[in-house]
This record gives sequence, structure tokens and C-alpha cells, in this order.
Amino acid sequence: MWRRLAQILGLLLCTLGWGFVGCTLAMDHWRVAQLGGQRGSSVVVTALYWSDLWRDCYEDSTALVNCVDFGVLWTVKTYIQVVRGLLISGLCLGFIGTVLTFFGMECTHIGGDQSSNDSMLITASAFHLLGCASDVAAYCLYINRVVAAFLHSKADPSKLSYEIGTPLYLGLAGSFLILLGCTVKCATACRVNHPKSRHPMVPFASRRREEKVHIRRTSKRSIDLRNTPYMMASVVTV
Repeated sequence: MWRRLAQILGLLLCTLGWGFVGCTLAMDHWRVAQLGGQRGSSVVVTALYWSDLWRDCYEDSTALVNCVDFGVLWTVKTYIQVVRGLLISGLCLGFIGTVLTFFGMECTHIGGDQSSNDSMLITASAFHLLGCASDVAAYCLYINRVVAAFLHSKADPSKLSYEIGTPLYLGLAGSFLILLGCTVKCATACRVNHPKSRHPMVPFASRRREEKVHIRRTSKRSIDLRNTPYMMASVVTV
């Protein structure tokens, strides 16, 4: 029963993590730069610049947003193309891992015997881990570029000083949930592949007591052999 609950928990964690990762692809404000006073003030004009994986936008204090979509694929910056590819590849691997997990769970009764289900769960966890590594690499690459631009803007005041946006934190949290779910699923599979030993460790006092009982039984058996009719007939004959 506990294995089924653990497998369901692992699947839910992985699904929730992939949901977070998928949402970050469509979310805005991957990087944010703010110029002027407090945002939303009617007295001080504020300019808010933000970007995601698909466009660059400008927003003023009156909530008027002007966006410029990225052009064709070969005109987009290289690191953005790499981030897109890594995230989409990770989502595809996660989808394959989710399907394999669904077939390898005990409560679905779709897979074969227990050993094949455990092998399928381990394979699904491997797909999840590969997808999670791909997503983490994408987020780290984007964060590295934002931090590098931020440090460069400090040296050159004419450059915009971008900061890390909310989708990056959400994506890293989703990657952690995926890793946690894979750990739970692997624990349920490895528990069966490596069962407990058939000869558990016996305390020293119990082992000494068993040795004494064995000696007593052996000595009693030898005494019974001496009292057999054959031995008594031998004594009478002598």
C-alpha cells in the first residue's frame, strides 16, 4: 500500500514541476529593468522594460505596453535560441517519463509483472532527470546572461540594468519538484530490487543461547543412542 501512495506522490510532484516549467515558457518578465520613480505613480513618470523568450516590451506608468516580437529564427540571439531548445527538449523528455510512469505504477494495472514495472519506473525517472537537467541548464544560461548584462551596465551607465524575473525562480522551483518526485519513485523501485537479507543479524546473547541449546540437543541424542537395544544386547553378550 505504501508503495502505491509513494508512486502517486512522485507522479504528482513531477507533474506539478513540469507544469511550472511549462508555464514559464509563456510567462512575461524574464528580465526586468525599471527607470524613474515608483511604478504606477501619477506624478513621477516610470518606464518599465521587460523581456521574455519571444519579445521585448516597454510599459509606462499609465499601463500602456508596447512590444516588439522577435524576428525570424536566425535573427534571434543565440542564447535565447539555446534556452528555447533546452526547455522544449526537457518538456518532451518529461512527457515521455510521465507516460512511462503511468504504465509502471502498481495502481494502474497496465504493465506486466512487478520487476518489469520497477524497470519501467526507473526508466521513467531517468527521462525525468534528463529533462530536469536540460531545464536547469536553460535557466542557468539565461540567469548568467542577465547577471553579465547587469554587471556590464554598472560599468557603463548608458546600458539598461536588467534584473532576474519571476519565471526563472518558478522554473527552478519546478525543477526541484521534479528531482524530488524522481527520488521518491526510484526509492519505491529500488526497495523491491534489493530486499532485506534472509539471515538477519542476531544479537550476541541470543546467538550464545542458541549454541547452548544445540549442544544440549546433541548430547541428549548421543545418550539416547547409547540406550538403544543393540547396545544393551552387546552388554549382555559380554
